[in-house]
Amino acid sequence: MRHLAIFILGLVLAPKLNCFEFVVEEDWESGSPARQSTDDISMHQNMRFRRSVLPIEEEEEEEDIEAIVGAAPVTVQCYKVESRITSRFAHTIVRSSVVNSAQQAQSIGFNVQIPKRAFITNFTMNVNGITFVGSIKEKTVARNLYAQARAKGKAAGIVRSNAMDMETFKTEVHVPAGSKIEFELHYQEMMHRKLGAYEHFVHLQPGRLVPHLQVDVYVYEPKGISFIEAPSTLGEQFAGAIKITHSKEKAHVVFKPTLQQQRKCWNCTTSAVEGVFTVKYDVLRDNNAGELQVSDGHFVQFFAPSNLTPLPKNIVFVIDVSGSMWGLKMKQTVQAMQTILDDLTMDDYFSIVDFNHNVRCWSEDLVPGSSIQVEEAKKYIETIKPNGGTNINEAILRAIHMLTKASNHGLIDPRSVSMIILVSDGDPTVGEIKLSAIQKNIKRYMREEFSLFSLGIGFDVDYDFLERIAMENRGIAQRVHASQDAAQQLQNFYSQVSSPLLRKITIQFPEDAVTDVTQNHFDKFFSGSELVVAGKIQQSGLSTLNSFTTASSARMDLSLQTDADCQQLDSVLSHHSHSFAGFARQMWAYITINQLLAERSLAPTAVKKRKITQKILTLAVEHQFVTPFTALLVESEGGQERLLADLPKDPKQGCCAALLQSGSSSGPVQVVHSVPPWAPMTTPAPSHEVVGALPDHITIVDNDPHFIVHLPKKKMDICFNIDSEPGHILNLVSDPESGVVVNGQLVGAKQMVNKKLSTYFGTITVSYKPQGIRVDAKTEHIILTDGKGNHTLSWAATADVILSGVKVSIVKDSHLTITVNDKITVTVLLHRVWKKNPISVDFLGVYIPNDNKYSPGVHGLIGQFSVEPDVKVYNFREGADPMKMDATMEVNGNKLAVTRGWQKDYRQDRKHGDDVFCWFIHNSGKGFIEGHYKNYIVPELDSYYEKQ
Repeated sequence: MRHLAIFILGLVLAPKLNCFEFVVEEDWESGSPARQSTDDISMHQNMRFRRSVLPIEEEEEEEDIEAIVGAAPVTVQCYKVESRITSRFAHTIVRSSVVNSAQQAQSIGFNVQIPKRAFITNFTMNVNGITFVGSIKEKTVARNLYAQARAKGKAAGIVRSNAMDMETFKTEVHVPAGSKIEFELHYQEMMHRKLGAYEHFVHLQPGRLVPHLQVDVYVYEPKGISFIEAPSTLGEQFAGAIKITHSKEKAHVVFKPTLQQQRKCWNCTTSAVEGVFTVKYDVLRDNNAGELQVSDGHFVQFFAPSNLTPLPKNIVFVIDVSGSMWGLKMKQTVQAMQTILDDLTMDDYFSIVDFNHNVRCWSEDLVPGSSIQVEEAKKYIETIKPNGGTNINEAILRAIHMLTKASNHGLIDPRSVSMIILVSDGDPTVGEIKLSAIQKNIKRYMREEFSLFSLGIGFDVDYDFLERIAMENRGIAQRVHASQDAAQQLQNFYSQVSSPLLRKITIQFPEDAVTDVTQNHFDKFFSGSELVVAGKIQQSGLSTLNSFTTASSARMDLSLQTDADCQQLDSVLSHHSHSFAGFARQMWAYITINQLLAERSLAPTAVKKRKITQKILTLAVEHQFVTPFTALLVESEGGQERLLADLPKDPKQGCCAALLQSGSSSGPVQVVHSVPPWAPMTTPAPSHEVVGALPDHITIVDNDPHFIVHLPKKKMDICFNIDSEPGHILNLVSDPESGVVVNGQLVGAKQMVNKKLSTYFGTITVSYKPQGIRVDAKTEHIILTDGKGNHTLSWAATADVILSGVKVSIVKDSHLTITVNDKITVTVLLHRVWKKNPISVDFLGVYIPNDNKYSPGVHGLIGQFSVEPDVKVYNFREGADPMKMDATMEVNGNKLAVTRGWQKDYRQDRKHGDDVFCWFIHNSGKGFIEGHYKNYIVPELDSYYEKQ
């Protein structure tokens, strides 16, 4: 005899339904006429899913959903949530242990609200020692099981979208008195960075006091955590129940309220724990090239550069002012627009299109975001009185025409970002009302350089349509819930897109090293967000993986390179008990499935949709994700043959295996995610040159600082030191005619040695005055200034930047080369010392080729030698040091006593250096350089040398 109890959890698709639900029925089969005794567990098991799209008024009338429900007394022994976040990927487990403490059998519910973007990966249940284990199955397999044994007993449960960003998983179990039930739900999601932080949400609503209530959130970020906090979203009374421990890479957040803290009042028996527990954090980023991680045969590239000047924006706001916007919606839209318009700058251009059955333009042309224009626009918005129908098609086409006209007339900066922001609360009712036709019209006229962002207010709007037109036109969509904080929601959305930093971003990898790469071309990158690319490692035994990123900013073209050790991270994760070792594999599948879902929603033919569906199905089953095309099968562990229940038969159905079954047979519903379509990988960028490729004939300033001036005609090198003070700025090259200045600022050692404080270059600045460009190479980082803002680059990544005739090339942790108009080159070497070195500090060396093409008036400690001086060395004799010969040098009409010695060239050997033999001039180069070295001290890092 074999008895089987099965439960199917999943999403069966049903299009164009405002409300759809899924019913899981449970039945079993018996191969024997014998029945179990009355001591056997009696359980009437049901599972039903429901996802509702309701107006807010209806939603508010629905009863609250508690995590544990039961009509009679129920003892909740514990309720625990554990999240393990590794490299922005979260695996969350919700556990609850409940006892039916009533005198009679009753149904006990287990409800969990999970983020909408999360995928359920497992659900297990233990009833009086019998465990039911979940696994993801193809829906057709589940349907076959359902068809084979659909006879006896059924039960019920609900999944309901009754919160902004959550959906509710619910199951009910009918159990006898005294029964103990343990529930365990698993789900996974990728953390999305918004406004400079990741937020992890855990919805808590236990419904009653719980002796053991605890939330544990473990965070592991290999590069380090910059900050982590748990805002008091549940109320200030729980502040004392939150504890955060934090090291560089790891953090542990615990929420553990006592029974007394859980009470709504001192002697209340009801729980005050109701709401979302939030953990907010961000990671350390040591360079703008991104963070590349390799684990479990997969890789993930995170790209979130900062300290870049925002791109100018061209925005057309398209605002629905139809009759349905009357009242609170319009009031809050006006309130939000007041704040949004204030954010515009003089570099931005904008206009406003408002529409009902007619379409009007505040200005037919884009205007600059000056304070006068902004005030005019705000006054216009305040006068709008909603009425009439909704002509979305003409409104968006008018906005596209406005941007196209500005572009054709050369009014749009080619490096700017052009976007349309649509705000609407309803479906089209006037003009073209066929959604597919509107979608085609927008696609036909929208240029590649334009983007469309859609904001749907409330539940009347067809949000799937708004999402499709946004995704198809390089934008994103967001639902704005019609509540008291709708204005804030609008402002928050705008904040996410108000600071574009880069455009046309491509992240590439060596073609022979990787495969199955997710989307790696991105139209824009916004400040505070993050781009993520994942894939599989193709080469077995690969030791290092490289990535190459190209992008354009306000005035720069960037080429960035980073790399990752292919074995290191797995070794580290194996020693962290609370990290998620399979994060890279699951993250790749998570991103791929979401991109395929988005691609499917835009597929033009049924054949294309079926092919994409099959890909999603294969991945979901392999990686155990509940998706619109898979189901979660829950069955007794080990094929136990024990019947779970012996309840009166339903007059219409028996008890047996069951399936999550749709309440409608109208066909599949598309679940759409705001992810742009997948794009294929392209050929990687070329590698960068090494230090040894620098020219041989070069003038060097390195170490303390030692000058080595190479004289090509004489084939000799002249050396001298500058003994100045920390903070002094020395002019190295001053060329007013070409507008190039090279200066170096000195830093001192940590302490004196033999009553002498050594000095080194801590900053080297190269300025190109005609374009207002300046490069400050510091030991900590490199700062590029372009006249409008600063851009910070790191020594920790290889990068190329082209900025209005200036090229900046960084080789990771090695050197930096600045080239101005292909005529003047300066290379800066980075010297790192042992951090605990009691004397030395990090410093920079400067290497300048002799063949730089300066103008005739160039000067400075190095620039003056662009014309080689006439030097004679004679009268060779034994010096005070028998190893160093003395001689006499004639130069510039001066006779100098010089000593044969050597200095270091660190281009080939950055640790020990190569010896360069030279004639050393004493007294800080006196007699060899023009004037006294103090004449070359300038007030600012970009100051010219002024001859005295």
